[in-house]
Amino acid sequence: MDVLYFAWVRERIGLPKETVTTDAATVADLVAELRAKEDRYDMAFSDLTALRVAVDQELTDFDAPLAGAREVAFFPPMTGG
Repeated sequence: MDVLYFAWVRERIGLPKETVTTDAATVADLVAELRAKEDRYDMAFSDLTALRVAVDQELTDFDAPLAGAREVAFFPPMTGG
């Protein structure tokens, strides 16, 4: 699946996008796998309250299932303007 990173999440991880192979059942499981990879991921995902997530371009929660998902995107909350 493709994992996309936006704004400061991308800056901390150092990648805009990567393809990962995962057995994660939920977004939270995927985050746990990513955090275990390297310190930069651990730092980027250290405060999930500061992040939003979308699965296949649909905003969702971290407990959302990943079965059949092709894309997960992580980004900070948006502000209006």
